[in-house]
Formats: sequence, structure tokens, C-alpha cells
Amino acid sequence: MELIWTLQSLDWVALLDILLIAALLFAISFLFRGTQAVPVLRGTLVLLVIIGVLSVVPGLVALRWLLGTVITGAAITLPIIFQPELRRFMERLGRAGLALRGRQGTEQEQFINDLSATAGRLSERRHGALIVLEREDPLNDFTETGVPLESVFTPQLLLTIFFPKTELHDGAVILRGNRVQAAAAVLPLSAAHDLTQRKIGTRHRAGLGLSEISDAIVIIVSEETGQISVANQGRLIRRLDANRLTTILKAFLMENEGEQKSWWQNARETTWQQLERLRGLFQRQPAPPPTQQQEPPSGEAA
Repeated sequence: MELIWTLQSLDWVALLDILLIAALLFAISFLFRGTQAVPVLRGTLVLLVIIGVLSVVPGLVALRWLLGTVITGAAITLPIIFQPELRRFMERLGRAGLALRGRQGTEQEQFINDLSATAGRLSERRHGALIVLEREDPLNDFTETGVPLESVFTPQLLLTIFFPKTELHDGAVILRGNRVQAAAAVLPLSAAHDLTQRKIGTRHRAGLGLSEISDAIVIIVSEETGQISVANQGRLIRRLDANRLTTILKAFLMENEGEQKSWWQNARETTWQQLERLRGLFQRQPAPPPTQQQEPPSGEAA
């Protein structure tokens, strides 16, 4: 009853305030989703909630002072800690769409088939390779570490780049759409502690490292074993062949019959799903009316 009374007493300004706060929290969660900043952000929020709850206890003056100090410090330090994520978010807003969005249907499928076949040939020859597919998050900082090419993708170009002992062999090739932006690019190494025990090499650590801080898809070909792997969202899919690689790339890049959703479309759909769930919590199904046994009309046998 108290909840219903509280909801009825809200005016449109209070509802707008709640919606804005909810939208802000959703934007923050969507911004840091799938990044290493999630544990830090979650721990910070839990600490602030605990201190906030305890600070309402009468007489805890020092704790209230500590809460104010922590909030002031967090307002300064959190943007510094999450600077890469904030920068990528602002770059997302400034971009018109996905880098891979222009290619759809047959052209997109042909690109994936050619890329998978190229990885298969590199695997057969045991030529180490690191191929990055830029998606929504811009990779300009990493492109600038390599040799700019600005060339149209062809299998022959990648086979030449990753031929052993060539000048561009070491490092990563970064693809934006169907164009090779740079070769011999330097990628950040993953900081996961269990990689040493799994005997993951430097090439795989670099692919995982980039996938942990961006939504890029990284194709890795081992120089020692020739195995093909794919890194995405901090996860490594190993022991692939050309056919399985094709299936995985199509699953990542050809959603909804070749059209990949933008981050805004994903956010909008997620928001509507959450609103539908919230509406279901407040809607109660009316109880069915009790069934009454009808008496037979007078003069008829029961």
C-alpha cells in the first residue's frame, strides 16, 4: 500500500527525474559492458552504497564526512581511471555507423569467405598472423602504431604481409571494412593471470588484450602450430579451421541477414525489454471469478 501511495503521489517532474537517473545508469552500464572496468565500477558502487546507508545513522558525523570526501574524490578520479572507455564512448557518438555496416548480403559473405580462406592458407603454411577487424570501437590509436597502407583487402595482400622475414610480418593488420588500414601495428597484451599457465604466446596475448578493451574481432594464426583462433570480448576460441572460422565470423558480423545492429539499436531494444519486464511486475492478472454450479430449472431432473 505504501508503494502504491508513493507512486500515486509522484508528479511529472519526479517521474522525469527518475527516468533521467535510470537512463544515466543504463548508459553507464552499457558503456562499460564487456570491459575490465566493470569490476572496478561495481566495487566502487557497492562501497558508496554501504557508506551511504551507514551515514544515515544518527551520530556518525565522521562517516558522513568520509562519504562526502569519497564522492568528491570519485568525481575526480573515476574519469581518469575510465578515460579510455569514456573516450571510446564519445568517439562512438561522433561516428555515423559501424565500419563494417556498409557491406551487406553477398558482398559481406564474400569478404568473410575470402578472409577465412586466407587464414586457412596461412595456417597450412604455418605463417603467424594477427588480423584485426574493427567494428564499433575506433582503433585509431593502434592504427597509428603501424605502417599505414589504406589498401583494398585482397587475400594476396595478407599472404604477402605475413610471409616470414618480410618487413611487415611482425605485428597486426587492422581492417576497417574491406580496407587494410595498417600493418605491423602494436597491440596491448592481455593482463589476465591465467594465460601463463595456459601457455599462451605473445601473439595470442596481444589479440586477447585488444579484445578486452574494444569490440574488435581478432583472428590469430599460430606460427608454431598453425592453429587458428578468434579473440572477442576477452574470450579466445581456439583450434579452428577455415570452415569453422567462416561460421564464427558470419555469426559475429552478419546479424539479421547481413545487417549488423548499431550500438543505438542494441541499447533501444535492451531498454524496451527492461521496460516490458518492469511493466509485467506491476501488472497483476485478475483472479478468475468463482464458478457457480447452475441449478436445473424447475420441473427438470437434476
